[in-house]
Amino acid sequence: MPSSVPELLLLNPSDSVAVATREIPAGSPVAVGGFAGTAAATIPSGHKIAIRAVAPGEPVVKYGQVIGTATQPIQPGQHVHVHNLGMGEARLDHGSTRIVEADRGAEEATFLGIRRPSGQVATRNYIGVIASVNCSATVCKRIADAFTGNALAEYPNVDGVVAIVHGSGCGMNGTGEGMAILRRTLRGYADHANFAGLLLVGLGCEMNQIAPLAQTLAPRPDGLIGTLTIQEEGGTRETIDRGVALVRAMLPIANDVRREPVPASHLTVGLQCGGSDGYSGITANPVLGAAVDLLVAHGGTAILSETPEIYGAEHLLTARAASPAVAGKLMDRIRWWEDYTRLHKGDMNNNPSPGNKAGGITTILEKSLGAVAKGGGTRLNAVVDYAEPVADHGLVFMDTPGYDPVSATGQVAGGANLIAFTTGRGSTYGCKPTPSLKIATNSALYARMGDDMDFNGGAVLDGGTSVAEAGAALFRLMLDTASGHRTRSEENGIGDNEFVPWQIGAVM
Repeated sequence: MPSSVPELLLLNPSDSVAVATREIPAGSPVAVGGFAGTAAATIPSGHKIAIRAVAPGEPVVKYGQVIGTATQPIQPGQHVHVHNLGMGEARLDHGSTRIVEADRGAEEATFLGIRRPSGQVATRNYIGVIASVNCSATVCKRIADAFTGNALAEYPNVDGVVAIVHGSGCGMNGTGEGMAILRRTLRGYADHANFAGLLLVGLGCEMNQIAPLAQTLAPRPDGLIGTLTIQEEGGTRETIDRGVALVRAMLPIANDVRREPVPASHLTVGLQCGGSDGYSGITANPVLGAAVDLLVAHGGTAILSETPEIYGAEHLLTARAASPAVAGKLMDRIRWWEDYTRLHKGDMNNNPSPGNKAGGITTILEKSLGAVAKGGGTRLNAVVDYAEPVADHGLVFMDTPGYDPVSATGQVAGGANLIAFTTGRGSTYGCKPTPSLKIATNSALYARMGDDMDFNGGAVLDGGTSVAEAGAALFRLMLDTASGHRTRSEENGIGDNEFVPWQIGAVM
């Protein structure tokens, strides 16, 4: 951390805590925002230090918002974390939020996309081999494996053949919510713009049959869709051989594409954060939010998700909802999650992970306030269910779990052709067929895991770069990535095993 960066950050004049930008040893003199004293204990980097006294049961404030209540007396200079801060009854409803209208500039933002006959625009050009059930997963992987190495050398415009496999598809109610979610997710991937060609593979006796799925898919050009059933083909080896032949026949057709300039309105970005730390809500998430505001100003779409990770900050979204109906649907999903966690003997504050807490995040309220910043400040135009196709432009909220692979899977099924993923502790997430950008919250992480990070949001903390400037640079990187620039996860070959649909309901 450059010496010019203050050791304490006061994020809002009303805050009762400040954030340490470096480790502060116990007994060190500290001063910020009218507070001057000593650190009563060692304050790790990214963690909170009290700058005023807080009595038990009183709210602790960060970002100008309540992040919990004191569970014991807190004195100025003390470390504020899990030992003295809890949820309590701290959730407040603040009246309104200013809606941001970003300056889009004089020129229309564009990227080099691949136009499909359906009118969709792709950022990548894959062939997908999709399993209807776990029983056909290995066959799908073997088919895709036949096209690794130099097998695609003659087809430079094809990014790869990827197997989309999962652990479900049978042992579940054929008409229940769980099956509906699985089918919706598979349909979203099968119809995704980034798949030029498609092969569906089933066992034959599963609950999730191939025929009903295939019948609901959008039309494709001749030769770019096929179906196989292992029991009908004669077994594993026969199905693999037949599948390889079908994919091989698709390759020349899939390769016959070219990239051309298209408006940024064809870009749909799924917003994710994982391995969050105390800097997430200060650097990378606001930077991503600034990029989102630019994207929306150019007619694009951003999908904010992870409902358990906006809990306690939902008022910042409902206050800028496009209509009472949109706000009401978001609150309906919040109440559903409260009931769902209660049914399974959990609670919403269970969300911050051990890694989150080690990085300085204490409660779900604190995590949520930082997470919501990814969505920028534009109007919330729609709320959609998990894996539901996203038809609205602008900022959209999709109801998903907070578990990143499950959440991102829903976003891609909904049409996201780019993922932007902020991380403070470090993530290696990839997401075929959609490229995934990794945005570090701090420069130490960016240096330590440089082969996995695409963008350093920590430059804001280091000084010399504003959130708006970093957001504009990230927006340009989004456009470059959508144009074909490979992400770190793509360079590392990550993304073949991250398809994780939300499993809900009884396994029978």
